[in-house]
Order: sequence, then C-alpha cells, then structure tokens
Amino acid sequence: MNFALIGYGKMGRSIEALGIQQGHSFPLIIDEENRTQLNAGNIKGIDAAIEFSTPSAAPGNIIECIDLGMPVVSGTTGWNEQISDMLSYCKEKNGTLFHSSNYSIGVNILFALNRKLAGIMDQFPEYRVSMSEVHHIHKKDAPSGTAISLADQILEMNRHFNSWYLKEGDKVADEKRGQVPIEAIREGEVKGRHTIHYESDLDSITLSHDAYTRDAFAAGALLAASFIAGKKGIFGMQDLLKI
Repeated sequence: MNFALIGYGKMGRSIEALGIQQGHSFPLIIDEENRTQLNAGNIKGIDAAIEFSTPSAAPGNIIECIDLGMPVVSGTTGWNEQISDMLSYCKEKNGTLFHSSNYSIGVNILFALNRKLAGIMDQFPEYRVSMSEVHHIHKKDAPSGTAISLADQILEMNRHFNSWYLKEGDKVADEKRGQVPIEAIREGEVKGRHTIHYESDLDSITLSHDAYTRDAFAAGALLAASFIAGKKGIFGMQDLLKI
C-alpha cells in the first residue's frame, strides 16, 4: 500500500524501514521543513497517512489530513486535552481517524489485562496501586500517553480511585487515598516500560510490559494504516485487534 509519513524522527524512520520490508511504499514524507507539501496535489494514490510528530504539531496535522479526505493514523502523545476536539472534528467532516496512545500489540494486551485486574481489585480496597513508566531521555511528555491510558482504565473500573497524579522524586507524604501515583523515569534509550503495582500489607501483584524495539510500535501503526484504508469513522486498537 502507499502511505504518507507525517513526522520523520526515529519513529517515522522505523515505520518506513519496516513498511518497506513489508512491501509498502512511502511516496510522501512530511517533516517540519516541508510541511507545505501536505496538500491535495501530493496525496493522489495515497491510501492513508501515519502521523508521529510532536504534541504541538499533531492537532494541525490531523485537521489537515481530515480536510484533505485522507485517512490518518495518529500515534503522537502529549496532547490529550485536544483529543476530544479532534474526534468531534473528524465526525463533523466525515473523516477517518485512527488514534491510540500505544500501537504495540503487547501493550494493548496489557490494556485488556489492566482493565480486568482493576475491576477485580475493586472488591479489595486494602490494596494500594501505583504505576511507573520508563522511557528514553528524548521523550517530551510525562507521564506517557500509555501510562495515562492505564491510569484512566483503573479510575473507570475501580471506584476506590478517582484521580491520578505525576509523582516527583521520592515523595511519599503527598500520596492520598483514592489517587494513583505515576512515576515517570527518563533514562538512556529505553523504548518503553510500563508497570502497574498493587500492594497490601500482606502481598503484591504486578503487571508489566517492556518494549525491546520501536518495531513493536511501527508494526501496529502499519497494521492500523492498512485497516483504515477505504474506511470512514473513528477507530482504535480495540477495533483492530478485537481483544
């Protein structure tokens, strides 16, 4: 298939390399210096766009794709406060948007397990919950979009928790009942590690996912782009994987 790449950083290059191995083509690659090339004249024959840019650029990129009638897969995180506006805009314009905080198949299995466990733990309020996420030093947002998604699932499924917050340093005194602390660690070139930890005075339970390579995310993004080609509407990994 023919895909447009919007954002040509490390993630964009990983998607391109893996996509070429799979037999896909990337006739249009957009980055900061050639943003004006994202126009009607250059998208002919393109099946879908894959957008991994920056939090400040993502909403504009998505609007541009929707206005051009080009299905778009967005994997940029760090702009959660505008996502609902983008979904509404896509519906209004009868566009096609596939959005996920994480395109790794393994992470989406973790999402399913996290929801299930959070629902079970609703019956056991003696357990405290905490989360941690570790990423490379170049990641701009904290906590990660994946960590926020995991925390939101806990809030949805477990009535004993009503909010999450970013834990800074080794603070313990500010932790309150009903809040989910998220520790965000930036070190080296770690691709992504997410951990959910439940602990009581008697024992503990831990769920964890560790990404070894960016190809884990690239593979999911390519699957999503193939999935939405020719479709209309709003989609996510649940629609793709049926977990």
